[in-house]
Amino acid sequence: MTDFYESQAEELAAQYNAIAAPSVHDSWKDYWPTQDQPITALDVGAGTGRDAKWLAELGAEVYAVEPAQAMRAIGKQYTQYLNSTTHVTWLDDALPGLATTHQLGLRFDLILVSAVWMHIPKGERQRAFRKLTNLLAPNGKLVITLRHGEFTDGRTTHGVSVSELEAFAKHHGMLVKHVGTDGDQLKRGNVWWETVVLQLPDDGSGELLKVRHALVNDSKSATYKLALLRSLVRIADTHAGCVVDKSDGRVAIPLGLVALYWAKQYKKLLQFPIQKPVNANEVDPCHWGIQQATNTSRGLGFVKEGWRTLGHLQADDLHIGGVFLAEEAKAISSLLSDSAKTIKEMPVKHLWHKEKTNYLFEVNRRSVRKADSVVLDKTYFESFGEFILDESLWQCFKVFGSWIEPLIVNQWVALMQSYPLNAKRQLSQEHYRAALAWIDADHDTSQARKRADELRKDGYDLRSVWSGKLVSDNYHMDHCVPFAHWPSNDLWNLLPTTAKENLSKSDKVPSQAKLIKAKAQVISWWQDAWDNSSTKSTFMIQSAMALPGLSGEVNSFDEVYEAMTVQVRGVKDRLLVREWV
Repeated sequence: MTDFYESQAEELAAQYNAIAAPSVHDSWKDYWPTQDQPITALDVGAGTGRDAKWLAELGAEVYAVEPAQAMRAIGKQYTQYLNSTTHVTWLDDALPGLATTHQLGLRFDLILVSAVWMHIPKGERQRAFRKLTNLLAPNGKLVITLRHGEFTDGRTTHGVSVSELEAFAKHHGMLVKHVGTDGDQLKRGNVWWETVVLQLPDDGSGELLKVRHALVNDSKSATYKLALLRSLVRIADTHAGCVVDKSDGRVAIPLGLVALYWAKQYKKLLQFPIQKPVNANEVDPCHWGIQQATNTSRGLGFVKEGWRTLGHLQADDLHIGGVFLAEEAKAISSLLSDSAKTIKEMPVKHLWHKEKTNYLFEVNRRSVRKADSVVLDKTYFESFGEFILDESLWQCFKVFGSWIEPLIVNQWVALMQSYPLNAKRQLSQEHYRAALAWIDADHDTSQARKRADELRKDGYDLRSVWSGKLVSDNYHMDHCVPFAHWPSNDLWNLLPTTAKENLSKSDKVPSQAKLIKAKAQVISWWQDAWDNSSTKSTFMIQSAMALPGLSGEVNSFDEVYEAMTVQVRGVKDRLLVREWV
C-alpha cells in the first residue's frame, strides 16, 4: 500500500490540502484541542501534513507518523513554517507496530488515526489498537475515522465497523465517548465516514503499583532486585533502539545488555575504596567493598573468574561500543554470562505480582562461545538471550523512570545501611550515593575532547556547532541532550561549543530552530571527528542503541542527525525540559 502513496504523493497532496481540516473533522469538534490547554498529539498516517499542521495551529505539540517517504517529504515542507512555539516532528513509522514512536517513551493526550484503519488487515487490528492505547496519557483520547466504500484506484480496503472498535475498547478498558457519521468531503457517492472518539480513563498506573511493591514491600536478602530494576529503568530511558516487539503484548531486550548494566553498578559498589573489614579473613573478598548481601561468608553469584580478570577496569570502561581483546574478551563474556545466570536465578525468580506463578519477567538464556575479540554492540548482547517483560511495564519504565529511579536509590541506600559491615565502617550517605552515582559527568567527555584537541593541533578550525564561531582553548563539550535530564556521554551527544553558549544553554534542550540551523555544523563535526577514525563504529553502535528509528546497520551521519532531533523532542516533551532558543 505504501507504494501507491509514494507514486501518487503530489496528486494526493493537492487533493487532501484542498479541503480544510476543520471541515473534515467537524463531527468531533467538542474534543478538539484548544489554545488554552496545550497538549501533545500524535497524527498516525499523517500523509502530507494537513491535519498535523491544523493540530499544531490549535496549540498542540504534534508528532506526525507517515511511512511513505514522498508523502513525508511534502508534509515536512508543508508544516515547516509554523510559529516558533509550535512544532511538527515527523517520524518514519507505521501501524500496527509503531516501533519508533514507542521508542520515544511519550504519552499522548490525543491520537488521530484518520483514513488509515481500512488499510490495516483485520488480523493485525487487535495489535494495532493495543499499540495505540499504550501510547495514550491518562484521560487521553483516541480518534479513529472509518472509511466505508471501495476504492476505484487500485488501493485495497478491509471492512471496518464501529462495533469492532467498541469490542476492542471494552477489552482494553477504553470508554467510547462519541460516534459520528459524515458524508464524503470529496463528493464520492459510494463513500461515507464514521468517527469514533475513545478515551483512556485516569485510573492510576497499575504498573507503577507493581514497581512500588517490588521496591518497598518485597523482602530483600541482597540488593539484587534493586540492581535489576534500576538496570531496566536505565535501559528503557537510554537505549530505545534495543527493544524487540514480541507481538503478544510483550517486549524483549538483549539479556547481555541487562547483564552489562548490572555489572556496571556492582563494579562501583564492590570496588569502592574503603577500609577492609576488621574480620576480613571471615568475610568473602567481594564484601570488602560496600556490603551488598546479608550473608558475608558467601560470595556473590556473579563475582567469578571473569569479574576478577577485569578487576583493573572501572565501571565506565564497560560502555556501549567498547572493544575487548584476548583474555579481556573472554573475561567480559564470562562476566556477562555469570551476571545473566544470577539475574535469572535470583531477582527474576523472586519478582512476581500477587501469585508466585505470575512473574514480572522472563529470561531465555543462551550460552555464549568465548572469542578472542568482542565488541559491545546489539548483536553481541543478543547472543546471551532475551529478557522479556510486558509492554505496559516497559512503557512504565520509560515514562516514569525519572520518578522510579530516585526511589530505587533511596531503597538501596537504606538497605546498605542496614548491613552490619557497612554500619561498623560508619559509611555516610555521601559514600553510598557516590558509589551509586551512575556515571561521572566529566569522565567520558574526555574522548570527545581528546579528539577535538588532536584536530586543533593538526590545524583544524574547531567551531561551535551552535554559532559556527571559532572556539578558544576554553571551549566546552556540550551535551546536546542535557546530561542533567538524560545522562549519556555517547559520542553523538557531545558537541563542541563556546563556554558562553554552553553556559547559556545549561540544562535546556536546543529548540527546533536551533537544531535546523546547526545541522551542517553538527554533521561536519561528526564527520571530521569520527568518519576517518577507528571510533566510527563506536559512534554508530552507540547511536543505534540509543536513538529511535535507527537500524543496527546505520552508517549515515544524516540518519543519526534526524534521529537525534527526534530524541531531543521526545526528551523535551516527556520530561518537560525547557528549550534553548
